[in-house]
Amino acid sequence: MTLGNLCCMMTAMVRPVSRVLRLGCVLAFCFQVLVPCGLPGAWGLDNGLAMTPTMGWLHWERFMCNVNCQEEPDSCISEKLFQQIAEIMASDGWKDVGYEYICIDDCWMAPERDSKGRLQADPKRFPGGIRHLADYVHSKGLKLGIYADVGNKTCAGFPGSFGYYDIDAQTFADWGVDLLKFDGCYCDSIQHLAEGYKQMSLALNRTGRSIVYSCEWPLYMRPIFKPNYTEIREYCNHWRNFPDIYDSWESIKNTLDWTSSNQKIIVPVAGPGGWNDPDMLVIGNFGLSRDQQITQMALWAIMAAPLLMSNDLRSISPEAKALLQDKDVIAINQDRLGKQGYQLRKEDNFEIWERPLLNLAWAVAIVNLKEIGGPRSYTITLTSLGRGLACNPNCLITELLPEKRKLGFYEWTSSLKTQINPTGTVLLRLERTSSAQFSYSVVSDSL
Repeated sequence: MTLGNLCCMMTAMVRPVSRVLRLGCVLAFCFQVLVPCGLPGAWGLDNGLAMTPTMGWLHWERFMCNVNCQEEPDSCISEKLFQQIAEIMASDGWKDVGYEYICIDDCWMAPERDSKGRLQADPKRFPGGIRHLADYVHSKGLKLGIYADVGNKTCAGFPGSFGYYDIDAQTFADWGVDLLKFDGCYCDSIQHLAEGYKQMSLALNRTGRSIVYSCEWPLYMRPIFKPNYTEIREYCNHWRNFPDIYDSWESIKNTLDWTSSNQKIIVPVAGPGGWNDPDMLVIGNFGLSRDQQITQMALWAIMAAPLLMSNDLRSISPEAKALLQDKDVIAINQDRLGKQGYQLRKEDNFEIWERPLLNLAWAVAIVNLKEIGGPRSYTITLTSLGRGLACNPNCLITELLPEKRKLGFYEWTSSLKTQINPTGTVLLRLERTSSAQFSYSVVSDSL
């Protein structure tokens, strides 16, 4: 038995739909990150897309593989669901703040390909077909994403793309699809896994249509081989590193822990055109407290993560909606310097994360990891941020979360005291107020 066969046997053992057991191996590395002086990101997939992290909505975490439209017509995977979400995204402020992709995940397909070998939508749940749905989504000024799999079957057991990469890419282009999420279940070898992701990338580009390419390549490769992120970036616009996110604080913590433990490897490869994807925003669902929702939004902004919501926009609370539509937090996520943030340090159940932004500004997140007691105070010395340059010689500090307020002007040698709720986060923006300019290259090697 080859290592590749072993890997894909492990993948095939995943129960359809749940995708719970797609485990990645954690490789712990000491902290290091490079912050070049205004240089473009590492060379990546040359399709001109995802120059900032992708924003939109994805059905999986909230609606999973519900195909029972007879008994649950409002929550099954159907043309009706995506049209309703498109209408709300266009009319209720979501498109205006940057959420533009409506993405179909697994379970949209018919059980078999058509007579010409093409994928087809389930005719009962998608009576108009995907081309009709794409036209509807485009009429709202939005874009449509779709799901397929590199292997013989999707994770839920529908037809996979192995052996059909060119046909499927052209089918998606003919339908007017704007994003492809390409999963990794049911491959027959590790070699086919890697080659399949590459072949689909090339096939999409050959269609001539602009299609964002979202990969799960490193997630499926990691149990056997160390992913080559330089290569992955050459073929993908964003890529999943860690198993599916759940609507729980434990899941958010696990994702952040994995990211910080592996940041030496994954942070330097992120940049315009290619991003690490920690998976969906579950804000507005059932499992997170208000403070935990703030933590996810703040840290996904710091990590330059794709912002793909998985919730029910038809019934979302005003508080969750306001958080997801916070323009100042979205501006950090979409910052065009294109540098992923990182965990600066962890001490006494606090984590400090920071991210360099355009115009020598910085975003800083302070997370209270304690799950017992009340709010806790944390004092941060400003000289410790941005390797001493974030507030040198002085800066204006604005708190963005949990509420927006200007904290005032601070000198380089000052300290800032904050109070943070259990499992909550304070997100700050630091803007230099002096005309003195310091090149980021000064700190490139020391970080």
